[in-house]
Amino acid sequence: MKLAVVGGGSTYTPELVDGFGRLRDQLPIDELALVDVDERRLALVGGMAQRMFARVDHPGKVTLHRDVAAGVADADVVLLQLRVGGQEARQGDETFPHDAGVLGQETTGPGGFAKALRTVPVVLDVAEQVRRHARPDAWIVDFTNPVGIVTRALLEAGHRAVGLCNVAIGFQRRFARLLDVDHRDVRLDHVGLNHLTWELGVHVGEREVLGDLLSTHLGDLASEVELPADLLTMLRSVPSYYLRYYYAHDEVLREQLRSATRAEAVREVENKLLELYADPHVDTKPELLEKRGGAYYSEAAVDLIASLLSDARDVQVVNLRNDGSLPFLPDDHVIEVPATVTADGPVATELPTLSPDLVGLVSHVAGYERLALDAALHGGRDRVLHALLAHPLVGQWDRAEKLTDLLLASNKEHLAWAR
Repeated sequence: MKLAVVGGGSTYTPELVDGFGRLRDQLPIDELALVDVDERRLALVGGMAQRMFARVDHPGKVTLHRDVAAGVADADVVLLQLRVGGQEARQGDETFPHDAGVLGQETTGPGGFAKALRTVPVVLDVAEQVRRHARPDAWIVDFTNPVGIVTRALLEAGHRAVGLCNVAIGFQRRFARLLDVDHRDVRLDHVGLNHLTWELGVHVGEREVLGDLLSTHLGDLASEVELPADLLTMLRSVPSYYLRYYYAHDEVLREQLRSATRAEAVREVENKLLELYADPHVDTKPELLEKRGGAYYSEAAVDLIASLLSDARDVQVVNLRNDGSLPFLPDDHVIEVPATVTADGPVATELPTLSPDLVGLVSHVAGYERLALDAALHGGRDRVLHALLAHPLVGQWDRAEKLTDLLLASNKEHLAWAR
């Protein structure tokens, strides 16, 4: 099979390559095509990928492409991991909201919206190349944030796509360690929208063990998601760490105002990683890559791709159309839940009922996401203002107006209609 990675010059890519090497029996790759517009990064990361495959005697070849059409030609699967504007744009996403008293983050809030505006048109252009040049039944696996909005854009345009995030697999591994069981025996009731999810149940075989986890490891879990233990007890669930941006907004904002941005930290790590990738003697995934983020990314990607291609019908957490799974949302909205993965695509499993407060927050964010995608597809200051006003972290007219001006100024290089 041929697998193409668009955004293959990312410093994340050796994490993927490591997984492809270790899990070759699960996912036999004949060609791994790395596609990127940045020639220098593509050469450095591509060379590293080739050495990693050679070290483990992987039979597949690694090819490098700056042209999307050539890279995705005849691909069975195309994985998208784009960052439009790079860390420089991320720096803006993490800082411009501060001037309006809102936290800055690259996937949540006004910063996440800015990223969606830049990203959706590029992803749709790439997807059209996939439609024209990849195999007719090729899958697009989207790891590009904001995953929920981007995946809905792909599905609405008629592409064969599924969204992927590593939050659920991270919790699965964490819970397995706490329970001293194999992670493959842990099943999650992971429910919500991308980067707005709660673990409403944890199952080991036929046993439901979330209550046991909350009673015996409450402090550890609360510390991991950086939220008060009493909140987890009240919710009777484990919120994703992205919920901290909602449940502790003001605290996070204070921390951000006195700290360096994540973009600055990642840029430093990336520069060091690229130096390592340039060394012709380095042929294993560096430990430093763990500081880049994306834990278990390769395992999640391999599991999903292998199951799509083999009709495995196992259960994995993905981003897919709602289609009635959460009855309070439109069918065409994209949700992040456990699904049975088939050759025809994932099908959501039966989900637990959400409490009224979770229904309210999910509905609120979903309303914003629909307006955000409309703005990303059609542009216009009024659409940007409307989406910002609808976001639960904004919600005030004067703040939304100020954020609109700040967002457009920060992104004028990337939004032709806003110049």
